[in-house]
Amino acid sequence: MPRFQRPTGTHDILPEEQPYWEYVTEFAVRLARRAGFERIDVPIFEATELFARGIGATTDVVEKEMYTFTDKGGESLTLRPEFTAGVVRAYIENGMHVRPQPVKLYSVGPVFRYDRPQAGRFRQFHQFNMEILGEMDPLADLEVMLLIWDLYAGLGFRDLSFQLNSTGCPRCRPGYVQVLKEYYEKHIGEICEDCRRRLARNPLRVLDCKADVCQPVIAAAPPITDHLCDECADHFARLRGYLDLLGRPYTLNHRLVRGLDYYTKTVFEVWAAGIGAQAAVCGGGRYDGLAEALGGPPTPGVGVAAGIERIIMVMKAQELEVPPLPAPAVFLAHLGDRARREAVRLADELRRAGVAVWTAFGDRGLKSQMREADKRGARYVVILGEDELARGAAAVRDMAASEQAEIPMEELVPWLRQRVGA
Repeated sequence: MPRFQRPTGTHDILPEEQPYWEYVTEFAVRLARRAGFERIDVPIFEATELFARGIGATTDVVEKEMYTFTDKGGESLTLRPEFTAGVVRAYIENGMHVRPQPVKLYSVGPVFRYDRPQAGRFRQFHQFNMEILGEMDPLADLEVMLLIWDLYAGLGFRDLSFQLNSTGCPRCRPGYVQVLKEYYEKHIGEICEDCRRRLARNPLRVLDCKADVCQPVIAAAPPITDHLCDECADHFARLRGYLDLLGRPYTLNHRLVRGLDYYTKTVFEVWAAGIGAQAAVCGGGRYDGLAEALGGPPTPGVGVAAGIERIIMVMKAQELEVPPLPAPAVFLAHLGDRARREAVRLADELRRAGVAVWTAFGDRGLKSQMREADKRGARYVVILGEDELARGAAAVRDMAASEQAEIPMEELVPWLRQRVGA
């Protein structure tokens, strides 16, 4: 028989990894709820056209990275490559524009991109996502930026800073695109083949190129911030003023355009020190035209997404420890058929009373069961044997203190509840 292996670009999240996952996601959710965000879960797959129209048909995500399939009804569906398009679709479809605005939403779950697997980058990965819909104020931009900053700072990431840019709006961006094309046409022989193609189809993408040959051309390219309309310039200036007020370090980065077409005005990344060549740990920005592009009413929005796998990878590399998951409070050891039946009854009663219990399986001796209880980190071992049951009692061993006491059966559940805090 062949041995099956997980698909390329995926990974198994084993039990020993779960303390990191629970710690990170619980901390992220706690931050979001504290700021008034509500959870929304959207389907893992959506109509392909949703992402093509929302993200941009000429982006690398849509052209190269989406997992698209035709279902049995002949409809083209795609595993979500990001959350925002689906969240905005849900906002429109469920009439959330009639709620008090803005609407703050967060999501946690898997996303899928056919990408080249490498450290911290998978084809199925998980994101923590936050969106503020229905608000144009740059304070909304600031809020998602500060919350994601607090996530990384609270997890122990060091020397955080923002990379910041504005991509303008449909009024001022076309003028800049023309200036950018004219500049690049003077250097057409100095750029890669991909950038020559992007220049015709999606000019802003040339600023995001990673090819070494293109870096000098990108470095000298005219910055979009010199070509913003008054509204975009004011929005950007106010956001920078808030960051200055709070002392959050940022660098103006004219090449920062992100990889998705829906961004308008603010785009940003969070960078951290000491994590290797890829200093960016997350990114986001404003997408004021996305709802209209998806057939909804005009709805400004801003959001951010953080990759959970990358967070955990960096935490391990920096030896940032997390609390272990709780061990079972009580281990039930039993000797004989009558004792086993009593262990079954007692386990059920203790669990309904809120006490975490592990019951020994099989017909093993007491020494073997005690070794298992020690390995599982149990605080107390309840020993049920024929002699104890004949006296209407159970022996309870405190594993930390190496002490043992005999407790009457009618007192056992409240006695254990009091000591384990259930």
